[in-house]
Amino acid sequence: MTRRLSIGEAAGLLEVELRAGQQAVGRLGAEDAWEAFLRFGRQLFDVSDTPDADGLLFQYGTYSFDGPPTFTVDPVRQFEVSGEDGDFDHYLQVHCEIRFRSDPALEALGSFNSWFFHGAGADLEEWAHELTEQSAWATVRALAPTEIRVFQERV
Repeated sequence: MTRRLSIGEAAGLLEVELRAGQQAVGRLGAEDAWEAFLRFGRQLFDVSDTPDADGLLFQYGTYSFDGPPTFTVDPVRQFEVSGEDGDFDHYLQVHCEIRFRSDPALEALGSFNSWFFHGAGADLEEWAHELTEQSAWATVRALAPTEIRVFQERV
């Protein structure tokens, strides 16, 4: 029987995947970070059997959450967390924010999001392929990120 990972390990495991190429995180490109996120996304975690208990979100847009507007590609893994009674309590999200300097080509992309859920019958590889085939990915891939950061939050 395969051991499923604890969601408490998730952020650390994503950081391990980002460093797997033996390259400093600050030197990674968007495609490197996306591949690391997908490796992380393939790992199985100990979550409930509900179809939306373990999801991957790919989103991008220009946001100004903590400073001037910044174009951000933000792959996220979201886990449903149950309380002691077994009912839904909250979500835990692990982010892999890939930030870029302001650029007219990025601004023109607008915003976008797409979900994938383990256990919902979809194919992860197909979902990831469809995302990287979009014209927006060619624009993002051509530019160097200014920052890649991993963090988790309760939502």
